[in-house]
Amino acid sequence: MADTLKDIPEFFETELGESIAARTDALGTFRELGPPDLCHIIKAHSKPGMKELGSYHYVSGVDASSSATLAAYLNSLTYSLDDTQSWFSKSNAWRIRSGIYCCFNAFSRVDVRVEVKIPGGVESYYVDVRGERHEATAAIWQETYLSAVLRAILYSDDSYYRLAGYRKIDPIANLAGEQRFLEAVEALFWRGWQLGSNPEIQTATTVHNHLTSGVMKYFGDSFRYGPAIELYEKLQKKDPEVGALLAQSFIGQNEEIKAVKVLNDNLKRMPMSYPLLHVQVDYLRSKGEFHMALKLAKFAVNTTPSEFLTWAKLTEVYIDLEDYKNALLTLNSCPMFTYSERDMHRMPAPIKTHLPIKAEIMNSGIMEEDAAGRENEADPNLARLPAPALHGTFAKAYALLTRLASKIGWDDLLKCRSYVFVMEEEYRMQKAKEDTQKSSTSVNEQQHEEKPIATQRKEEESSTVAQENDQQQEQEKESNASEQADKEESKAADKDEEEVKADEKSQNGEEESKETDNDAENADELADHMDTVDLNADEEQESQNHQKVEVHHTPLERPTQAAEDKSKTEGTSATADAPINTPHPSDGVNFSFSNKRLCERWLDNLFMVLYEDLRIYTFWRTEAAHYRAQQMPYRKTGTEWELLGDLALRLWHENEAREAYEQCLDHKFSAKAWMKLLEIYVTESNVQRALLAAVKLTYPSEIARNLNVVIRREGLSKMQNMLTSMNLPRPVQELMTQYFDFAELFKVEGYEF
Repeated sequence: MADTLKDIPEFFETELGESIAARTDALGTFRELGPPDLCHIIKAHSKPGMKELGSYHYVSGVDASSSATLAAYLNSLTYSLDDTQSWFSKSNAWRIRSGIYCCFNAFSRVDVRVEVKIPGGVESYYVDVRGERHEATAAIWQETYLSAVLRAILYSDDSYYRLAGYRKIDPIANLAGEQRFLEAVEALFWRGWQLGSNPEIQTATTVHNHLTSGVMKYFGDSFRYGPAIELYEKLQKKDPEVGALLAQSFIGQNEEIKAVKVLNDNLKRMPMSYPLLHVQVDYLRSKGEFHMALKLAKFAVNTTPSEFLTWAKLTEVYIDLEDYKNALLTLNSCPMFTYSERDMHRMPAPIKTHLPIKAEIMNSGIMEEDAAGRENEADPNLARLPAPALHGTFAKAYALLTRLASKIGWDDLLKCRSYVFVMEEEYRMQKAKEDTQKSSTSVNEQQHEEKPIATQRKEEESSTVAQENDQQQEQEKESNASEQADKEESKAADKDEEEVKADEKSQNGEEESKETDNDAENADELADHMDTVDLNADEEQESQNHQKVEVHHTPLERPTQAAEDKSKTEGTSATADAPINTPHPSDGVNFSFSNKRLCERWLDNLFMVLYEDLRIYTFWRTEAAHYRAQQMPYRKTGTEWELLGDLALRLWHENEAREAYEQCLDHKFSAKAWMKLLEIYVTESNVQRALLAAVKLTYPSEIARNLNVVIRREGLSKMQNMLTSMNLPRPVQELMTQYFDFAELFKVEGYEF
């Protein structure tokens, strides 16, 4: 008997209702937008005595504006029961007896639930963190609706929010739904900071929070900023900082003059707002005005030094200006925040899992079957790279560091690092020198203090007698010297004056030559300390690797450890970016790195992470070049090719990443590889391949965003004709047509031609 749903994922419970109990217990742990919606159903068998089954699945995008819409979703599941029966059965013996739909309200921190009994009535209520039930009001329903839409928009393509059995539905299907979404945003806009913000932001504000991120992502994916402009024009009258969002929308709408005017007006009202300054910085960078952007980025850091975004923006501007030393120092000064995981509650282990794939998709040939289980295996050195585990501010800082390495190369990056930071060995040698000097002075003082008073008096008397004898001897020497000098002066008077002049000239010439030699040596030293910026270092290295026939894996220079701030480990409040305290000149210690700074421990660890990535990448490219030179096939598993593609993208090598992802898809189906290739093809304006990649994928909004880019560039009619010429199976054709119907319905730019 079929006890599963046809095309909806399910997790079957060991005990009836355990998933609802687990969600209730976890309500107090949710901090931001909350977990995805939970749909729980109970199935009963027509035969008496059969045990009831409880199952659940996660879902997003369901209209949560009222109890009626949620009850309608639960009722629709009754039509999804699998009809596969035994030969003697006339109908499905299983039926859905009841269901509960749970939707988290991120504003009030409560869980709104709708309980449906089939047949029977509908009951709606919300549960607080203490597990108590309350009646849901109109305000609670509006908050719940907006929370559900924001989760559907923000978590649809979030790589850190991947759940098995997660059903995604389009949250805004028509223009009426979009208008209702905007009305809810306007009503709750000033409470958006309660939802939290991205992990790179320390404190959520009215501009930086999940509400504004969801609005900008929704309208930005379709490049339709008109409704957002109307919304922000109303809101900026109350808070000038909203002008940052309005200016971004105007720039997205290709109305730059209006954007500049908005920035000018709002900066007069709030000159120290870093969101407004950052929009202006990004605009200037897009126009190539990096020096003007630098002044504004520095000002933003001075106004808000506690935010990661301001320091990261200043680092980007320094990289644009090719001022790599200051870029590294600025990156070292970034305040880092602990990454908090997305709101997801732990569920008891299910007794059975049902993850179906639609029959028409299976029959269409889109999802090729994996050739063998070996394609999911990977080299442990490749699978255990630490970089993919970075999140939040550490991931952003690592992206800046890899961009810096792609600009100047690994060797010059290490030179730049040793030039601005104190290295561990350097610090240890200097510390040892100081300790030995201090110990010697302390020993002398201690010996002087330990002598008896009598011996000290004797030594003083003997020293005074010795001094008197010395003075007498010096007087005798001076008198003898004066007599000798008189004799020599009489002899020197007979010498030729021209020889004296010649000696003076030669002496002056020697002094000038010494000065020029010293200047040349100083210039050479300065030249050695300057970092040479080689923009083609990676390409030259790659060409050298291609010329080699034998595989000689020249290891990368392993980064030496930077000096650690001992005061931090001892609990003091010294800042890591402050210069090293130089000893007093009277101490006699030559502190050569007085202008250097201490490297933060997290940045030192990121250098090691980058070293591991570059080591594996260099090994891969060298090995591939060797096999190519020998005209031998270079074999990797599908998973290894996917990991190599991710590695190349992290290191800003897009061509190598495309090659690896294409090799991965020759071995197995990978939605991640297709998604990355879709982005690369759209960037390269390869319309045919971009359309093919979209055909191979499901329906997240990331595909819609990339297809909207192509529609803006090529036009809707051309895209529709190209899709028709591909002669796809009918179910796939219908799925792809939805993208173009969306573009026509919402009037995406390019829909008219």
